[in-house]
Amino acid sequence: MKNIFFICMCAFFACIGCTDDDNELITDGGDLEINGPSLPNDVINEKLFEVINLDYPGLEKAKSHYETGNYYWAAKEILEYYRTRTNVTNPNFSLMNVTVTENEKSIADYALTDFCFYVKNFYQNNDTQQPWSLKKDGKIDWTFSPEGASDEYQKQLHRHQWFIPQAKAYRTSNDEKYATNWISVYSDWMTQNPQPTSGPNTTSWWQLQVATRINDQVKLLEYFKNSVNFSPEWLSAFLVKIAEQADFLVQYPYEQAGNILISQGAALATAGTLLPELKNAQTWQNTGFNILSQQVQEQFLEDGMHYELDLSYHISAIADYYEIIKLAEANNITDKLPATLKETLEKAAEVVINFTYPSYFSGIGKYFVPGFNDTRQASWSRSVLNKNFNRYIEMFPNNANIKYMATYGKGTRPDVTPKLFSTSGYYVLRNGWDKASTMFILSNNYAETAPDIWSHNQADNGTFELYHNGRNFFPDSGVYAYTNTTGGSNDNRKWFRQSEVHNTLTLGANHTDLKDGASYTTTQGRLIKCSTEGTTEVLVTENDGYKNLTHRRYVFFVEKKFFVIVDEGIGEGTTTTPVNINFNLCEGNDSEVIIDEDLHGAHTNFADGNNIIIRTVKTNDDGKVTLTPFAGRVSYDTNDNATFERKAYSVNMAAKSGRKAARFLTVIYPVQGSTDATEISGSFIAGGYNDNGVSCSVTVAGKTYELNYQIQ
Repeated sequence: MKNIFFICMCAFFACIGCTDDDNELITDGGDLEINGPSLPNDVINEKLFEVINLDYPGLEKAKSHYETGNYYWAAKEILEYYRTRTNVTNPNFSLMNVTVTENEKSIADYALTDFCFYVKNFYQNNDTQQPWSLKKDGKIDWTFSPEGASDEYQKQLHRHQWFIPQAKAYRTSNDEKYATNWISVYSDWMTQNPQPTSGPNTTSWWQLQVATRINDQVKLLEYFKNSVNFSPEWLSAFLVKIAEQADFLVQYPYEQAGNILISQGAALATAGTLLPELKNAQTWQNTGFNILSQQVQEQFLEDGMHYELDLSYHISAIADYYEIIKLAEANNITDKLPATLKETLEKAAEVVINFTYPSYFSGIGKYFVPGFNDTRQASWSRSVLNKNFNRYIEMFPNNANIKYMATYGKGTRPDVTPKLFSTSGYYVLRNGWDKASTMFILSNNYAETAPDIWSHNQADNGTFELYHNGRNFFPDSGVYAYTNTTGGSNDNRKWFRQSEVHNTLTLGANHTDLKDGASYTTTQGRLIKCSTEGTTEVLVTENDGYKNLTHRRYVFFVEKKFFVIVDEGIGEGTTTTPVNINFNLCEGNDSEVIIDEDLHGAHTNFADGNNIIIRTVKTNDDGKVTLTPFAGRVSYDTNDNATFERKAYSVNMAAKSGRKAARFLTVIYPVQGSTDATEISGSFIAGGYNDNGVSCSVTVAGKTYELNYQIQ
């Protein structure tokens, strides 16, 4: 029967197409009349009656028709039930005052023409943001991928990202063309993308794709259910497909903890709660909440950070749990939530606060959070961050720090003491929260081995970003898609993941063939100590990046104005291999970002006067020191359109036999105005390398600072 149904559906919609000029099935609007003409039973997918519980309250008429063998009328009664039911609430979705943005309307309309289906970050025409057409021989080619596109295209294509914009366009216009297009396209997708017999694949039936579709489909049911084109036969196909996908997620839990498993749990909990009429709803609900309860304990570390150490997935995971809390509260099933859930999420929300740059309050600039690991900075606009902070204040109304963020700076400011997220390996130093403030954030994560190419973590321990007065002077190199071409070699992703294209110490980097040659073999970052000595804050971290070298980094935040960084490469590796400290600078033209080879540093010369000087000063350590410029890049999202060239350089110390450590002393000094008159010098104080601390002296703009710090 199912095959007969799909044959009928495909024949029925073959004449519809997806252009603006197509005739609509029915255009006069209004609800379906229950007492209208009947159609044969074989237009109904009989599996509907295998997945729905006809004993559920409100389905008595449907059961009566079914028992007399009238499947079409039974399906009509089920449709009427869904149009009028009030027994469940989706608090994360509302049909009241639906709006559609200009961008969403464009996505909805493009989908009507030549199967131009929106896939995030992939456009046939970047200027007009026209999506790629999947039209081939007059049909939809669901296997299509643009030439040179990453594997992400096929993954996201099967999340049907244009359906919700079409639904919003329909609700705001009552134009049935959006409903008929959704029905015909989704029907075609069902036919061409059956569930694999051997479990998940990597595209259409991967767990994240299935979970995303389910979460959207419970909304699409509500958006479109009163359409005159939402027929009993379509309802039967639609509900059977939801049930099939939810059963699939129960049968195939994602094999690793992470954002995908949270999405899977959320989809099952949502479907099980909002579709209680379906026979397996209780199983879906229980499975989903069990996954979510287990994963919140496993995935959020003691310091509040999500264990993938990626701010994008961190924020998204909190958002998933926020929606589940709202769902449970609205449907009186809060007993299914773990008792410590809100406590865990409040810690997680504090992480987001402390990762946010002060530019968030003024709205100046494009990016408001650091780009460590696979964080997609372009995704976290000011408005998106604020939306999330407002979710947090809804969950934690007494948290003054969250309230400050949600209101763009009203109320009591968070303090400016060092913030140590030592389990995850993130450390934040700042002197304020307004635009002119300075914020330094260092990443030094822990893993037994260097992260694999597929990990959201990168082998970049010790790297940092530095925001000052509205500008990020050392943006992280960022993220790139998993493969840069279909069936490709991941070369672009490998480039952005290299240790030497981050602001940290490496062993043997030559910067002539950037192909992972000097990347860490392990990433065992740890906090050694952090304290305040007089007017200076001191942070000390270590990373065992190589078998024969440990990187110790001292960061002195002097008078909360400028930074002195001492880097020590400790171990036998320094006796045989050159040691490098790498600096990847902000974007700017040749007159704005200048590398000073003879001074082992760089400076900026921006017209707004907001500048810095970087100097790795000549010290009394052994080892010849040279500077090597190289071509840096920075990527704010997963594609070429968000990737930019920028200047970078390394300061290199030659190998020298017999020494215990290669040491570098670097000053980073913010300047308002020209940098020309600012002289910087310094040296280590006599005694050489000391395993228990460091002593150095720096002179900046005529003032000398003695910096002494003992670890023990």
